[in-house]
Amino acid sequence: MTKSDLIEVVAKKAKLTNKAARDAVQSVFDVITENMKKGEKVVVTGFGTFDVGKRAAREGRNPQTGEKIMIPEMRSPTFTAGKTLKRTVR
Repeated sequence: MTKSDLIEVVAKKAKLTNKAARDAVQSVFDVITENMKKGEKVVVTGFGTFDVGKRAAREGRNPQTGEKIMIPEMRSPTFTAGKTLKRTVR
């Protein structure tokens, strides 16, 4: 399912126009993104938890030259499915 497919389904189920559904879906994604950018956890009860994990700094290799390089510490988004979602998918 793509984002446009999701927008169409939301429009039909909520009896909204496609524009209103697009705005609603985009607003949800924007709020989740903004909070994760701040390092905050977003919990959607029954669905799952969006969080920010940290990857430690490590040594790597440049694949072209074989030279050792330091890869800095990074933050990365994580998602953990909630119990209800897990049960539904099984």
